[in-house]
Amino acid sequence: MKVIVLGSGITGTAAAWFLRQAGHDVTVIERRPGAAQETTFGNGSQISVSHSEPWANPSAPSKILKWLGKEDAPLLYRFRAEQLQWEWGARFLLECSPRRTAHNTRQCVAMSDFSKRTLRALREETKLDYTHSSHGIMHFYTDKEDYESSKAGAKLMTSLGCPRNTISPDEVVQIEPALSPVHDKLIGGDFTPDDEHGDSREFTVALSEKAIEKGVEFRFNTTATRLIKEGTGAASRIVAVETITPTGEFEVLKADAFVISMGSFSAPFLKPLGISLMIYPAKGYSATFPVTNPDKAPLVSLIDAGHKLVFSRLGNRLRVGGTAEMNGYERPLNEARCDALIRRTSELFPEACDFSAPHFWTGLRPMTPSNIPYIGKSQISNLFLNTGHGTLGWTMGCGSGRSIADIVSGRLPEVDFEFFGMK
Repeated sequence: MKVIVLGSGITGTAAAWFLRQAGHDVTVIERRPGAAQETTFGNGSQISVSHSEPWANPSAPSKILKWLGKEDAPLLYRFRAEQLQWEWGARFLLECSPRRTAHNTRQCVAMSDFSKRTLRALREETKLDYTHSSHGIMHFYTDKEDYESSKAGAKLMTSLGCPRNTISPDEVVQIEPALSPVHDKLIGGDFTPDDEHGDSREFTVALSEKAIEKGVEFRFNTTATRLIKEGTGAASRIVAVETITPTGEFEVLKADAFVISMGSFSAPFLKPLGISLMIYPAKGYSATFPVTNPDKAPLVSLIDAGHKLVFSRLGNRLRVGGTAEMNGYERPLNEARCDALIRRTSELFPEACDFSAPHFWTGLRPMTPSNIPYIGKSQISNLFLNTGHGTLGWTMGCGSGRSIADIVSGRLPEVDFEFFGMK
């Protein structure tokens, strides 16, 4: 079949790769000048099956209320006169029940673990280099309440086949000596040795280059303006996508199937077709610091539970990612939130980096209320969804790309996951 994929972040590029591997003629449409230039560009870099717990959990509502109005809060919800934001918030609260949290965690872990195994197989096959590391991921806690409440989540993760081993402060520092400066502030931690991290932008760009070698066509600097539909109801089909070319001309591209991997922009793009996706953008931040003292910078990828930050060593760089701002599609840097990243990183690793030369970045994470992405069939017969991965796009990207390629090809994916439109 002729398949058009809209979007070339990790999810779209992985989908294009696996669709081509399945024998399809694949074209990728991307408005930016290259792959991985939106949310994939500067994320926290973790392949974190152990961190697949959804944002919506029983403790979330009280924390969000406590953080309201605080510019440097881990999650800042700015109320706007937007119907989607209010509907999303209401659905989020419904997902915070213990029953829904447990269900959503199982779904996220299943896709995350499948994706990690798919990534490893792909890495072995292609020999891609993306500054990856397999030193594991460790949560550390400086607040006793956070530490005690984490034990239930660690137990659930372990029961789902992702061991998060609860450890003492001494064990935390033994595993990651770079945390020695804050040893006396640590309450404990948990460690998943099987998790890993790497530069998602480097991976996605390298995979796009491999895909081009295999015959995938990437049309960069090309904006998709609308999908052209024929028919009604169950008989409706997408026959083409209308685009604006790099030279400013309109072009209509026909195909047999279409895959939407446009992240936060998927919802407004599909709304004219009557497809309502519960995806709202969460503006995430990252700072990348030059490492000046390698012995003082962490090798293990870390999660600072109290501050909702992740730390990943990428060669001679330290990537710090986290915090979220629910404020529509605005992406300007907030100085208070940038300062918070510098402040916390310098507290933890005071001798590791040049803190005067950070590279700041923001990206719009496509959040669903449950944290479960839309992977599967839409109500239009030849239109498929691979979007809404939130903070887990890098973690789930390869697995969801492989899964949507199977679905487009008429096969049932190998992972036990509730695919959209396939119940």
